[in-house]
Amino acid sequence: MDDNYISYKSQCKNAKETLVTLEKYREEIDFKLISDPSNAHLHKDLRTVNMDIRITENEIEHCELRIKEYESKYNSSMS
Repeated sequence: MDDNYISYKSQCKNAKETLVTLEKYREEIDFKLISDPSNAHLHKDLRTVNMDIRITENEIEHCELRIKEYESKYNSSMS
């Protein structure tokens, strides 16, 4: 199997795990904002975690695209 394929599979798995962690952190921030809605530090953290989530989602999308391309190429060459 191609090393790039394995690398993308691993990267995608790690990114999905990171996404779960980031989403939990965002939930914690949202919960804290309920009791302290004007906390500037929490709002900064929320913006940062939202940006990190978007970057991670883009990484997952990219990896999944590359994996599908490889699988499509691999499956068509096997036919």
